[in-house]
Amino acid sequence: MEAKVDKELCISCGLCPTVCPEVFEIEGDGKAGVLVDQIPDGVEDQAREAQEGCPVDAIDIF
Repeated sequence: MEAKVDKELCISCGLCPTVCPEVFEIEGDGKAGVLVDQIPDGVEDQAREAQEGCPVDAIDIF
């Protein structure tokens, strides 16, 4: 599984790195970004929770 953040949609709320810091971070531009190429085993549920909780649907998991 992979994650992607649409920086055009991101509003920098900080939810995704709070819910799943193994996958997401707030980058230097203030927007969320993805730390890893592949979502690590054991944190898939947290990554999906971050996706579902994103207030502007800026996260894609595929």
